[in-house]
Amino acid sequence: MTTPRFFVPPEWLQGEQVVLKGQVYHQVSRVLRLQPGDEVILLDNSGWEAVVRLQDLSSEEGRGEVIARRLATAEPKTKITLYQAVLKGRHFEFALQKGTELGLVEFVPIVTDRCIVADLDAIAHKERRWQKILQEAAEQSGRGRVPSLRPALLFPRACERVRRTGGLSLLLWEGGSGTVGLRALLGGEVRAVEALQALLAELETAPPEPPPPPPEGARRQKPFSVNLFVGPEGGFTEQEVALARQYGILPVSLGPRILRAETAGLV
Repeated sequence: MTTPRFFVPPEWLQGEQVVLKGQVYHQVSRVLRLQPGDEVILLDNSGWEAVVRLQDLSSEEGRGEVIARRLATAEPKTKITLYQAVLKGRHFEFALQKGTELGLVEFVPIVTDRCIVADLDAIAHKERRWQKILQEAAEQSGRGRVPSLRPALLFPRACERVRRTGGLSLLLWEGGSGTVGLRALLGGEVRAVEALQALLAELETAPPEPPPPPPEGARRQKPFSVNLFVGPEGGFTEQEVALARQYGILPVSLGPRILRAETAGLV
């Protein structure tokens, strides 16, 4: 059986003796029915994990001993933030869950012109449930950190945010001419590099001598951070794509097939 994992408050792991309380104790003793001598992994959301051997589960609190501390190995080197348009029903929750399992580090709900759910106050009321989904998905998938969940933003504010935070910013768009294929862009193909240089030139931020595309067969260097924009059920409008370009966000395509809004960001 896979060793159960739980995110706990950092103060639980200050010493070598651990006291299990509340929901974690309930899961360990009542749901999983673990016994003294069994092991669990506790995480404080720092990227480190503690292996704890259970000692006593007979009272209203459980006790255990830390027998090892190690760096969690499931965190990605490339930090991807998903700017996902809010979706109807539980489709947005699906994107949160699967995105966490795949290694996304941050989620920013955005409200766009075609969003069916567009009330920021109503969205804010869902954040507690969304945070729980992120934590459970991180525990299940072996993550060392729970992805961050930011407050929902209107699309223009989200564009402003990525300009401040930096990184490679991409917007998935299924229409229009001149859209670069995502695989070509990340692979460094000539057409994709030229498109990126053209966008930089429009923004008057191109370097004096743009670097040539990497030689065929050369090792590609992955970006450290990526901001990925995914639209709602109806996609982004042309006006939104034009605004994104003004902020240095590059429209890209996933290919000839049209994907559902909740799965596009996971591909």
